[in-house]
Amino acid sequence: MTSFQDFGLADPISRALAEENYLTPTPIQAQTIPLALTGRDVVGIAQTGTGKTAAFALPILHRILQNRIKPQPKSCRVLVLSPTRELSGQILESFNAYGRHMRLTSALAIGGVPMGRQVRSVMQGVEVMVATPGRLLDLVQSNGLRLGNVEFLVLDEADRMLDMGFINDIRKIVGKLPIKRQTLFFSATMPKDIAELAEQMLRDPARVAVTPVASTVERIEQRIIQVDHASKPAFLAQLLKQEQVDRALIFTRTKHGADKVVKSLERAGIRADAIHGNKSQNHRERVLAAFRTGEIRTLVATDIAARGIDVDGITHVFNFDLPNIPETYVHRIGRTARAGADGVAISLVAGAEEMAYLRDIEKLIRVTLPREDRRTPGYRDAVPQQQHRAGRPAQPTHSARGADAAPGAKGPRRRRRPGHGAPAANRHEAARHESSRPSQGGKTEGMQGVAFLHRESRPARAKPNQRPQR
Repeated sequence: MTSFQDFGLADPISRALAEENYLTPTPIQAQTIPLALTGRDVVGIAQTGTGKTAAFALPILHRILQNRIKPQPKSCRVLVLSPTRELSGQILESFNAYGRHMRLTSALAIGGVPMGRQVRSVMQGVEVMVATPGRLLDLVQSNGLRLGNVEFLVLDEADRMLDMGFINDIRKIVGKLPIKRQTLFFSATMPKDIAELAEQMLRDPARVAVTPVASTVERIEQRIIQVDHASKPAFLAQLLKQEQVDRALIFTRTKHGADKVVKSLERAGIRADAIHGNKSQNHRERVLAAFRTGEIRTLVATDIAARGIDVDGITHVFNFDLPNIPETYVHRIGRTARAGADGVAISLVAGAEEMAYLRDIEKLIRVTLPREDRRTPGYRDAVPQQQHRAGRPAQPTHSARGADAAPGAKGPRRRRRPGHGAPAANRHEAARHESSRPSQGGKTEGMQGVAFLHRESRPARAKPNQRPQR
């Protein structure tokens, strides 16, 4: 069996690994580290939680020690790009942990915090820079950072960067880098666009794939519970009380939805908090720290914010909203059953729309997931969730109003004002609850299509001197 001692890493790195109790490398580490030590470009395909950070950090630190030179002002020798602030912070922590005995100089460039501090951190030059693409370009364009001396480039979670719309930013960054460099490229999946990007960036890369693409961890018990839309909050609170939950991570599709889930859990007497793109960076770091220590045992997150959550001891993952991208399901449930532990993934599925998402997920993972039907008998659950007003059930249709309408239903509609069409207003209402405002710290979930929705959702206006149709 391979051990870290077999790689011949420099003594300062070996001592740090011993202090971290690193004995046996994971499959991605065992295959990637020897290749990267030779200076070869590498494409690594592995799902989250397999140890990718050490796979690229250890050989890079070893090669830095082999040729230790002082970085040029406003420059870095190693550039690591990742999609989220949390993941970037964790990568930098790993570099500093592995390089604690070599006096490593490093810096972090992420959105959501003042840029002036980050400009000052690279003024004298650093060996390792970890950044999100948007903030890195801000530094470069403000002349706070130069990329002409980069010797090592790492792209982590490349498929997620594609989902977030960072590909053009990455191309701009790569265009400013030296042609002669070592590039390490990691992704959990390899869609066509990502494969083309890797082909453009890397030179004769070695390919490492330690697990089948989009496979799920065998130690995770996966369950599907079919419920009514309106019953989801109550079922979630019931599950959190019934299951033997140590730490629970709950996923929603939108930022607004994450906040609603937190409020519903607090009403049920369950302490929870949320992280998403609209939360400040200080808040996100504070909540993550409380989740790691167990002070908060229930965390609600959107996919983008949760991408960097690497917390041991997550026993349960709940999909409050089923993701509309099948690969995202694999990333979500991969947050549990880490380090050889068991885990549980429970998805609440409501309506025809989420059933279609479920079929796509099962097709991808090639597994038919066990279902439990907890829907109310006779309940017609055909209205998509985004058409429900926040905190209220969907209004009945016009034909349902009157003597046979449900208790509490409103009476007949009032006459419309001329020139104000109901369809446009309804579209605006649905768009307002489905898409939250993007944060000021960079590209986050909910940004794509915002301009389109606002443009399409303007109410129609009658033209001057034109009599409205009756």
